[in-house]
Amino acid sequence: MVQGADAVIGSAYDARAAEYVELAGSIEQMDARDAAVIGAWRDATPGRLLDAGCGPGHWTEFLGRGGREARGVDLSAEFITTAKSRHPGIAFQVGTFRDLPLEEGAVGGILAWYSLIHTPPVELPEIFVEFGRVLAPGGSILIGFFDGEPREPFAHAVAPAFFWSADALAELLADAGFDLVSSETRGREEGEISARPHGSLVAVR
Repeated sequence: MVQGADAVIGSAYDARAAEYVELAGSIEQMDARDAAVIGAWRDATPGRLLDAGCGPGHWTEFLGRGGREARGVDLSAEFITTAKSRHPGIAFQVGTFRDLPLEEGAVGGILAWYSLIHTPPVELPEIFVEFGRVLAPGGSILIGFFDGEPREPFAHAVAPAFFWSADALAELLADAGFDLVSSETRGREEGEISARPHGSLVAVR
């Protein structure tokens, strides 16, 4: 059940879900470089895949291409309703990262693409432990984030959010039993949805 701060974030996205879907609800609206990073990670990661913070389900559908089994979890009930409507062959569920609706070792990979940005930094360690619980041994996680001064808050359009760096996230992931595999950062180009610098990393458990 989604409660507390997670419920507040979920409600904030519920209120702007239609706007979000129109602006960034399809793969065609995403940057091709993001699709390349996520696609390469998908193809290199065996087992079932979880889209943690799936929004309207576009990346979940992308993860499921080629006969892969993918499912999505999100705090926003409106996003999940949209995802189920758009992608009826995929399992979507309202849920929190603090208590994922999965058994231990159930998935081979977790995509958390810009879905941890609203989590207070002090609370990230418990979420990484939960991610580790549902990952199979050798499982992989791909995280997308806004690159900047770690833990520095900024005024996001939907809810307060935080910058991170690959090094700072890697330290927290190490404490949860993950090893950093790779990371990348880049600035933005004209026409992208966000103007804030992009970062992503891959870690394995």
